[in-house]
Amino acid sequence: MNVRILYFASLREALRCESEQLTLPAGVTSIAQLRTELGARGGEWIRLVSPRIRAARNQDLASETQAISEGDEIAFFPPVTGG
Repeated sequence: MNVRILYFASLREALRCESEQLTLPAGVTSIAQLRTELGARGGEWIRLVSPRIRAARNQDLASETQAISEGDEIAFFPPVTGG
């Protein structure tokens, strides 16, 4: 299954990656599983497994159990504060 992944704000800076096209391994079908897969890269990528990092699927906020489908756009971003 192929998806596009976007990284925003301080997360993008830490990972030195704005976006990527990724073919998911068999069995990676949810946001939680995708986080685990990306975090396994080590280094700064481990940030993605933090519950503080939010996720969106096709521009809608997504829960950890949200299913991922072929062609989805998944975005990860840190919590946003205003003021």
